[in-house]
Amino acid sequence: MLNRRHIRVKVMQSIYAIIQSKSDDLDREEKFLKFSIISIYDLYILMLSLFIEIRNLAEEHQEIGKKKYLATSDEINPSRKFIDNKWLRDLNENSSLHAYIKDHKLLNWKEDNEYVRLIFDAIKKSDIYSNYVNAKDDKSYKEELAFINDIYTEIIAPNEKLFDYFEGKKLSWVDDIPFVNTWILKNLKKINSDTIFSQENLYKDEDDEKFTIELFKKSALHHTEFSKEIDKMTPNWDTDRIAEVDFILMKMALIEFVYFPSIPTRVTINEYIEIAKDYSTVKSGFFINGVLDKLLKEFTSAKRIQKIGRGLL
Repeated sequence: MLNRRHIRVKVMQSIYAIIQSKSDDLDREEKFLKFSIISIYDLYILMLSLFIEIRNLAEEHQEIGKKKYLATSDEINPSRKFIDNKWLRDLNENSSLHAYIKDHKLLNWKEDNEYVRLIFDAIKKSDIYSNYVNAKDDKSYKEELAFINDIYTEIIAPNEKLFDYFEGKKLSWVDDIPFVNTWILKNLKKINSDTIFSQENLYKDEDDEKFTIELFKKSALHHTEFSKEIDKMTPNWDTDRIAEVDFILMKMALIEFVYFPSIPTRVTINEYIEIAKDYSTVKSGFFINGVLDKLLKEFTSAKRIQKIGRGLL
């Protein structure tokens, strides 16, 4: 499920798009933000369904091998350890996953099946695969799950061609892939044949969903107001010298200072510093920290920040 940091990133990207396009249609931009977030779940499902297609391709190859005129003994009696991996079988038997794929027309691996073959070939060539299928002893479920974790971590997640494929399908997925990879690895133990797959699982709770929209709306509506506050704290800086992303992140932080009473100010500052490290310049984290510290002192002194609970400032 989405964490608050990734929510902030999606909101930051939406605010950046509004500024660049000079759009004043907040309803349209809000819909686009929601679509961008929902598409994260589609990416999650696609990555999981890739496992199913790889397993099915492996089974198909074995059946073809058995029918060869001069089939080898290994082809006649192939190891089924990969195909019969309990986690893979459970995933393949999950009706909710198949229903989601059908309802949302996520037919990527049927239409672009060369990527299924590409990943399957990479798995077959790996020591991880050969050690697994050639082991004489039966694997425990924990060991089968560890195997899935290893091929995802070492082969699927870092595959550059797969990354390029997703980038070509939807540009916003470039920033979502690392998050989805982590999400899948965290969820491996929880996924079985009865797992329910729904977009309702995207947010942790209603508060996070509300936080997303409120942060977006307030950041858009108070853009000019907080620009002036930042200008006061950076008198020796030309506006052009401050990265646009830094401006947006600082304004979003100020929105959280003033309009989100349950979020500690230090949490807000730390979150935006970390986002700046990934999405702005090398020095942005230090710059944003300095400016926000000054503004926090000023806003606190002027009683503009009213946090609920002890120690939230």
